Amino acid sequence: MSNHGKMDSGRRRLIVATAAIGGVGTATALIPFASSLLPSERAKAAGASVEVDISKLKPGQKMVVEWRGKPVWIINRTKEMLDTLPKLNDQVADPQSEKEMQPAYARNETRSIKPEMLVVVGICTHLGCSPGAKFKVGGDEGMSSDWLGGFLCPCHGSTFDFAGRVFKAKPAPTNLEVPPYVYLSDTRILIGEDAKGA
Repeated sequence: MSNHGKMDSGRRRLIVATAAIGGVGTATALIPFASSLLPSERAKAAGASVEVDISKLKPGQKMVVEWRGKPVWIINRTKEMLDTLPKLNDQVADPQSEKEMQPAYARNETRSIKPEMLVVVGICTHLGCSPGAKFKVGGDEGMSSDWLGGFLCPCHGSTFDFAGRVFKAKPAPTNLEVPPYVYLSDTRILIGEDAKGA
């Protein structure tokens, strides 16, 4: 009977050890499975939508978010910024954004759903540099005295107005890209999808 008791003790140790190894193996197998349910960095880069809170973006301010590995600028344009746009229609290459490179709701002078909010990819359409903000009117920021504000690409000198429209005779062939986006509310934008879910 004592031998039988020793066997039970040995079996118990074997069962406990086997269960412990099985538990570790199960946990190890579940970690990749659980993490696969979250969007990967690759999926995010491939186009996962980005929800943005714009409630604290004051008039005249710009914020930058990342979508598909690109910087997306959201600018709350002031009335003064918007007033410059009609004055520049003769100076920009595609004033009504008629080229097929943005959603239909951006084919207008303001290139936006709501006039005050500009949403554009902050990458120059020439060689992929990132233009800098030159919001001040005139020559204060190294621009010409008749400058009304906008953006300058430092690489080859392409200039864009407050709607991201490229000026004529500049290296950039097209306006800055408007990504698909939709308003979820007055203070939240979803970049990467539009009203049709595209």
